[in-house]
Amino acid sequence: MKKFWLVLGCLVGIIDLTNAQKGKRLPEDKPNYILIVADDLGYGDLSFTGSKQIKTPHIDALAQTGVYFPEGYVSSAVCSPSRAGLLTGRNQVEFGYDNNLANNQPGFDPAFLGLPVQQQTVADRLGELGYVTGLVGKWHLGYDDQFYPLNRGFDEFWGYRGGGHDYFEAGNNSKGYKAKIECNYKTPQEITYITDDKGDECVDFVKRHQDEPFFLYASFNAPHTPMQATEADLELYRDIKDEKRRTYAAMVHRLDINVGRIVEAVEKAGLLENTIFVFISDNGGPAYTNASINAPFNGKKGTLLEGGIHVPFIIKWDGMLSAGSSYTAPVSSLDLTPTFVSLAGGDLKEEDKYDGVNLMPFLKGEKENIPHEEIKWRFTISAAIREGKWKLVRLPDRLPMLYNLEEDISEQHDVALENLEITQRLLKKLGHWDVRLPHPLFLEGPEWRANQVEQYDKKYDLVQPD
Repeated sequence: MKKFWLVLGCLVGIIDLTNAQKGKRLPEDKPNYILIVADDLGYGDLSFTGSKQIKTPHIDALAQTGVYFPEGYVSSAVCSPSRAGLLTGRNQVEFGYDNNLANNQPGFDPAFLGLPVQQQTVADRLGELGYVTGLVGKWHLGYDDQFYPLNRGFDEFWGYRGGGHDYFEAGNNSKGYKAKIECNYKTPQEITYITDDKGDECVDFVKRHQDEPFFLYASFNAPHTPMQATEADLELYRDIKDEKRRTYAAMVHRLDINVGRIVEAVEKAGLLENTIFVFISDNGGPAYTNASINAPFNGKKGTLLEGGIHVPFIIKWDGMLSAGSSYTAPVSSLDLTPTFVSLAGGDLKEEDKYDGVNLMPFLKGEKENIPHEEIKWRFTISAAIREGKWKLVRLPDRLPMLYNLEEDISEQHDVALENLEITQRLLKKLGHWDVRLPHPLFLEGPEWRANQVEQYDKKYDLVQPD
């Protein structure tokens, strides 16, 4: 009898080893998560969102095989606070993260210049649930060690602490666009082209962790400045006459290539049905700065017009979500953390104070209402609220602006005075929320406030160029 059980045990061990070598996990296992974040991507600069110039077949394929959210929003119009909301599931202004991360201003404690240590990240929560967690790329949530990714729930980090990076060079400094690449699991390789290098690291992460549940935050800096592309990619877009636009198109193209490489790595590991992909941008394109176009939306990065906060938003989960479908109710990047935690088997508790919700019951038709009756934003001098088709934007130097997004997606017709009752109601609701928010933990320089107001008076491309 002992011999029988010994032989059986060996056979089971061989089977388990074989499955592990193949990277196979059962569909009912906890899903993997790959969160792909573009940086300063224009809404209309993907093929499937309307670009006639830039070809993005791999990102398009995510939408074609997943769920596209035409009413997808982020929680801020600039990088750092948007990422603070994304990784916590909380509207970042609820814990004082109102401004973009910059140099410390007089009167503020630099110890708070980053994502507050009291706030749990999605990596914290998933780590508690048995996940290996990795960050490849941009952090931008604090330079000091208390904010360091490895102290915020991530097991692995390859990247840089700041908000942007040179695409071809890295130095030895901790700050700046040529900051050193930091990594805790190997000696970082020399930079070739950083979008490709990030793709390499993401692919390697999938290979190394294919036999355990994983969360990969693929934090690209493309197409954020500096405007740098490879000669080969520039040649592909030689027909675009404007040099900055040509470089931008080449940078988006290279981002798309590496999105495809990540999906291919998951497919080769046999994990497509076990893996949830999310593709999103951290905010709208900055328009003039990097030649991005947010058409058909008005505005840009830094504004609470649609062009600043309305982003490409895709979730793909083979076999679980209807391929090539659209979910048309407004959703927020704040929804991703509670969705991930819930699907991983975690409880969504009242003390978590999530402003986002678990999207899966809505996507599967288990809930017939919508995730959000209203969505609110605040960013330094500006605030906004969307309720159904109505969106109100409040600035310090003019009357509030009201738009009917069902009829005026490009926010060209302010109808505040024609709908005074709606304007007053939304303004009061927004103000009631606003005055109860905590003080900002830090501020940008005052020059940015004037700059933001000016952005509302500029003209933006509302149609994609041929």
